[in-house]
Amino acid sequence: MRIREFGQAISRTYEDIGRNHTLQMAAALSYYFVMSLFPALIFLSAVATYLPLPDVFNQSLNLMARFVPGDSMGLVRKVLSDVVTPNRGAFLSFGFLGTLWAASGGFSAAMEALNVAYDVEETRPFWKTRPLAIGLTFVIGFFLLMALGVMIVGPRFGEWMAGRLHLSQVWVWVWPYIHWTISVVFTILAVEALYFIAPNVKQRFWATLPGAVVAVSCWIGLSYLLGIYFRSFANFNKTYGTLGAAVALMVWLYWTGFAMLVGAELNAELAKRTKKGPVPQAPETSSVTSIGLSA
Repeated sequence: MRIREFGQAISRTYEDIGRNHTLQMAAALSYYFVMSLFPALIFLSAVATYLPLPDVFNQSLNLMARFVPGDSMGLVRKVLSDVVTPNRGAFLSFGFLGTLWAASGGFSAAMEALNVAYDVEETRPFWKTRPLAIGLTFVIGFFLLMALGVMIVGPRFGEWMAGRLHLSQVWVWVWPYIHWTISVVFTILAVEALYFIAPNVKQRFWATLPGAVVAVSCWIGLSYLLGIYFRSFANFNKTYGTLGAAVALMVWLYWTGFAMLVGAELNAELAKRTKKGPVPQAPETSSVTSIGLSA
């Protein structure tokens, strides 16, 4: 695809964001993300504590704090510490199915939202879509755990390589950028998996790469800007009291959902411009007016 055509696709994506009510869809998604976030984090945290990594639980929380707003991160840290740390074994033995079902609710909502982005109707029955949502929980969880592992092990591995191979100081300076890049690649693969599996369309896996790159880039940028805004300007605790942390978390999840949908809109537009784009498994809809989602 030529640069000019790609620019036209971006322009049409901007139009589709308004036509498909993407901001409203992101607001609806934020509700379902809140409902499924803690079950998903509890499950992943419980699994991560079994990985052969030093102090993986606390290091994981410290890494999350780079993206999640400060007050909200305090809430997340407290919930995970109260639930996972003292009951790790019992949780994986008895709470696995319930937590997995609750965590997959966010992916079920994302599947409907991505169908809107691709302008297709959902024709798959519930007994197909819910297992897909559960499968997405595992697949995306795997990629995110890999990204997390790279971030935790990366610094020590770089030091080991420098000492083992007697590498110069340049390696010590370059390596942090390399392992950050590897972690971002795993995150992009997680979003690609979402775009490939979730919508009711047939498409090639690598065809979802442009939207995944845009989505992850937007998510990182928005998380950084929101962090500055929350630290410097906004004080939700004064406005909402004890609910301030929860409100800040929902705002962050709102923009997370928006970034995800923008990437999907771009992929859908690019697919329309290629002969081997996604083939809808249901008749395309000319317009979308409903923004209701079901878990």
